[in-house]
Amino acid sequence: MLKDLGSLPAVFPMPVLMVATYGEDGTIDVMNVAWGGICGMDKIALNLAPDRKTLKNIRARKAFTVALADEAHVKEADFLGTASGNVMADKFQRTGLHAAKSAHVDAPVIEEFPVTMECRLEEVRECFGEQRVVGTIVNVLADEKVLDADGKVDASKLNAIMFDQFRNTYYTAGKEIAHAWRVGAELMKKQ
Repeated sequence: MLKDLGSLPAVFPMPVLMVATYGEDGTIDVMNVAWGGICGMDKIALNLAPDRKTLKNIRARKAFTVALADEAHVKEADFLGTASGNVMADKFQRTGLHAAKSAHVDAPVIEEFPVTMECRLEEVRECFGEQRVVGTIVNVLADEKVLDADGKVDASKLNAIMFDQFRNTYYTAGKEIAHAWRVGAELMKKQ
């Protein structure tokens, strides 16, 4: 039997996206964003509150990186989603993570996260009280330890974490259950 739960953001899983920028003075700012995803073959969209330091940095630098958080760094990822860069100047330093400058955009790459998209800002639009940031993915970096023999990211090695908005918890992903565009192929055949 189905039970009414009311209006809530009932999408699972939500990605745990680590958005990194440089501030005006070159300081590194990283924010955990769950409300975002791919919106085109080379586009990513993020929904940010208008008062976020990360949003200010994106507007100023016209660039950002988006990394996939992993199980090994769930503590740091969670902290970066709860601490505010507007309040805590040493937010990134407290994590013990390391950053390098992107070779493709004016933004930092967090070295510990296994996959990072380097993005150029395309637009920011107001949308239902939030700011929708759309960027073009100009390059993807991946740690060799998460690649398969063909040089593709292997989700079973990634240990990416997902956010559960129902219970405010994190899960890991990675168990392959079927191949897309094949598992449903038999239903395409006429009966």
